[in-house]
Amino acid sequence: MIRKSLVIVVLTVLSASMISCVSTKKYNDLSARCKSETELLSARVDELTTNVNELTAENQRLKKDNAKMKADTTELASKLRVLAADYQELDRTVEFLKAQNSGNMQDSERIMAELKTAQDNLITREDKLKAMQAELDTKSKNLLDLKRALHKQDSITQALRKAVADALLGFEGKGLTVHMKNGKVYVSMDEKLLFASGKWEVSSDGSSALKDLAKVLMKNPDINVLIEGHTDNVLYTGTGQVKDNWDLSVMRATAIVKILLANSKIDPKRFTTAGRSEYLPVDSSNTAVARAKNRRTEIILSPKLDELLQIIGNN
Repeated sequence: MIRKSLVIVVLTVLSASMISCVSTKKYNDLSARCKSETELLSARVDELTTNVNELTAENQRLKKDNAKMKADTTELASKLRVLAADYQELDRTVEFLKAQNSGNMQDSERIMAELKTAQDNLITREDKLKAMQAELDTKSKNLLDLKRALHKQDSITQALRKAVADALLGFEGKGLTVHMKNGKVYVSMDEKLLFASGKWEVSSDGSSALKDLAKVLMKNPDINVLIEGHTDNVLYTGTGQVKDNWDLSVMRATAIVKILLANSKIDPKRFTTAGRSEYLPVDSSNTAVARAKNRRTEIILSPKLDELLQIIGNN
């Protein structure tokens, strides 16, 4: 609308000027030039109009873009706030996990320390078990050695009993018995075989039996000999050095050891004599038969126990 009004005004002015001031030729020339300029101006106006329209459209687009950018900015700001909140939550979670992990590390260190202590205790127990096993093995070996030694000792004692019984066979039933007890050989000789009542001189039969026993003892040098004199409970009253049953039992034991040593090569250190008086009876009955049993001399033969004592000492 502005463009057309401007063109009309220009044409009117030019026409009036040309009519009044110039000739027809000039007028025509001027009119042609004016038309040309008018067309140029019209073209320029169109171009400017197009530019204005484009700029208007671009302005609208920019406004839309600006509005969109504002909306996007608002949305981004909202998302940023959400992200910030999420980051704070994540940071709290990380701190919690760190604290929990620290606690777990402490628990792990405690557990590792307990495991180390348990392992050390286990090693100590294993060492103790090994030591106990070694000690048990040693004791088992010593026990086996002891059993062997006892078996050997028993075999020696059995052989000794047989040798003594064979040597004194002629005196069995005459007041002499041979038996084993507690790993020892007992030669029990009644008073009637050895002594007269109240006396301590050995009879001829008793001396013969003792000499035969001495032969066995000479062939067995590892046998120790204990001679015990026993009396009954009848009161003995004597004179001189022998005054009671104690003295009588000792004198009888001493008399026997002297016969065993006479004319023999037995080492005297193998002998021990003891008087037991009336205080170790085999029969406690207060009868004549019981008293006769109690009036006896016991010769106790003991194999040497050196090997057994050594084994026991090792334990």
